Amino acid sequence: MTVRAIRGATQLDADEAEHLLERTAELMTEVLDRNDLTSDDVISIFLTATPDLRSAFPAVAVRNLGITDVPMMCAQEIGVPGALPRVVRLMAHVETDRPRADIRHVYLHGTTVLRDDLAEDR
Repeated sequence: MTVRAIRGATQLDADEAEHLLERTAELMTEVLDRNDLTSDDVISIFLTATPDLRSAFPAVAVRNLGITDVPMMCAQEIGVPGALPRVVRLMAHVETDRPRADIRHVYLHGTTVLRDDLAEDR
């Protein structure tokens, strides 16, 4: 097995706890599904939120999916003027046999502009 990093992001319509948890859970689920992974394959997850998101910790959404034994850390994204607002980003470290070129990064709800070189249509 090789350790790979998978990136992803999602944008929220508003800073509301339930909405943040829903979108973050959707993001994590898509990362697992698109890469044929289970929670046992996940080593760690780093989550960030833009400074305009304060309603909930994104890690709570991942824990609510049943991923409770994986180390996670939440942090605030740098507040760069003009940056895309209301964004949760994710970087998951996983064990997989997939080559780097076959890793599927996940950008949802308007975030493909962050990394259009990595994002794929779904």
